[in-house]
Amino acid sequence: MAAKPSAFTNIATMAVPLIAMAVLAVTWGRDLSGVVVVGVALCLAGAVLAAVHHAEVVAHRVGEPFGSLVLAVAVTVIEVALIVTLMADGGDKSATLARDTVFAAVMITCNGIVGLALLVGAKRNGVANFNTEGTVAALATVATLATLSLVLPTFTTSRPGPEFTGPQLVFAAVVSLALYGLFVAMQTVRHRDYFLPVTRDGEVVDAESHATPPSAREAWISLGFLLIALISVVGNAKGVSPTIESGVKSAGLPHAVVGVIIALLVLLPETLAALRSARRDRVQISLNLAHGSAIASIGLTIPAIAIASIWLSGPLELGLGPTHMVLLALTVMVSSLTVVPGRATVLQGGVHLVLFASFVFLAVSP
Repeated sequence: MAAKPSAFTNIATMAVPLIAMAVLAVTWGRDLSGVVVVGVALCLAGAVLAAVHHAEVVAHRVGEPFGSLVLAVAVTVIEVALIVTLMADGGDKSATLARDTVFAAVMITCNGIVGLALLVGAKRNGVANFNTEGTVAALATVATLATLSLVLPTFTTSRPGPEFTGPQLVFAAVVSLALYGLFVAMQTVRHRDYFLPVTRDGEVVDAESHATPPSAREAWISLGFLLIALISVVGNAKGVSPTIESGVKSAGLPHAVVGVIIALLVLLPETLAALRSARRDRVQISLNLAHGSAIASIGLTIPAIAIASIWLSGPLELGLGPTHMVLLALTVMVSSLTVVPGRATVLQGGVHLVLFASFVFLAVSP
């Protein structure tokens, strides 16, 4: 039986997002001192924990895989808004912002979150079990979207540099949105059972029997607080980003490190939710969160950038460099070998974490 949240926990998870939102309103657009940055960071961390709690309430009410979809889409929509907002600020650094953020999200989800979930699930239960059909389909979608949106611009010849022409960007946006919609339809309607957790014997677990689902009223309240928490997370992350940028610049690090740090902050709710699911032997839910977030990050970001490019000035570089293309290809290959058997050990989790560590290291020292 899952422990029912205490009254204090319920009050805290409602109060913290409101406090974080108030802090966001007070500090938005202002230069922050070191002490204020620390306070904003604490509010951001509290909002992350609150977001995980409310996402799990919603997920328990609507069931899987809808619950995973709620958190993945909510985080990605706000992440897209953050990218467009930062690009609107202009400057040469905005040319690669979308590419750096999306690629960081793919590496974090497909290696960081997947690796942690497999490591926790396999360490606790010996072997981490998941549904092969759904996981393979999700991985194929990630690989296709990433290649079409982040690899092809490097090799197209109509425009010099790793950029799409206008028609090419429109085509990439349309197929990305169409593929995302097709995946969501498969995940939630036509082949919903492919994305449900499985037992060690391979039997599908259609519902959580360990606790009574929350009422519709509780679920709607949690959904509202989930959105408030996520908005405050992304907004406060943007607020501390100038401090992060100045710190990165002072340390002599590449500007792409800023995108990695912001992506890590934004994806914290999904990371924590995936870890909690893995500890409950629901690794499939963890993989739904990871791959679903990667798909949503590309499938929603590219169309949004295509629309925003109508009024945004300056170049838009989407094509990856050779180092990142190698990391992407290795991630797809290793992920395929991981998911095909339908079960994984701590070794597979460790391999994905090594890939994630390699990405972070090469972002700092390219």
